[in-house]
Amino acid sequence: MAAPNEITPAQLLRLIGTPDAPVLVNICTDEDFAADPYLIPGSFRQPHAGMENLKEHLGGRPCVVICQKGLKLSQGAAAWLRHDGIAAEYLQGGMFAWRSMDGAPRIPAAAPPAPVGGSTLWVTRHRPKIDRIACPWLIRRFVDPAALFLFVAPSEVPGAAECFGATPFDVEDVFWSHRGDLCTFDTMLDEFCLRTPALDTLARVVRGADTNRHDLASEGAGLLALSVGLSRQFKDDHEQLEAGMILYDALYRWARDGRGEGHDWPADRKS
Repeated sequence: MAAPNEITPAQLLRLIGTPDAPVLVNICTDEDFAADPYLIPGSFRQPHAGMENLKEHLGGRPCVVICQKGLKLSQGAAAWLRHDGIAAEYLQGGMFAWRSMDGAPRIPAAAPPAPVGGSTLWVTRHRPKIDRIACPWLIRRFVDPAALFLFVAPSEVPGAAECFGATPFDVEDVFWSHRGDLCTFDTMLDEFCLRTPALDTLARVVRGADTNRHDLASEGAGLLALSVGLSRQFKDDHEQLEAGMILYDALYRWARDGRGEGHDWPADRKS
């Protein structure tokens, strides 16, 4: 019988990348993590001895605690958090079970930039359209839910990056940018090892819209129209980003679960 505070890898995989995903806390020992330095998408490292700091970080939000095998560390930490009123679960089988499951992505721990003040900090050109909304969505849903984004004039991206320790993206001559025919979104999928069928589908739509190649995916024309509309609707780039998060949440669920669904009128028309 499954424990009441246990979640399976398959159940967790369905939550990752969605707005309903819990906070994911990796409490593997340093020795265990050094032997397998990968993270479940969206998770962060936390020493198991720092429970008070963890409770403050969670702020009452539901979480899943992850250790190497899903035994004493994660079960004990989840029980402690539940004692304090936090809806905590532990990952059944831990990282061993996750890495053995087909289709379960793992991010190399060295891939994300070093945090600045507790979260990753990114900078790009202001007035975003497609890649500069898609990439923040990907980062917040799969890499660092607390990531911060700065939008500045194109000429000021290098200087802002240097002054604030931010990571520049989607500008020329930086690491996180277009590579050949691929967009910055593709670059991030590759570097974070997030090449899943759903994200690959979404990437084709983003690439088609961002490079005006709607032959890559017919949905690219629709994404371009919506992106231009959002940019005209919002004067503030951060407000536009928050609205764009909802758009990309919907596109991700379409790419993951809904591509086979069509629509017609009248509703009972025979195919």
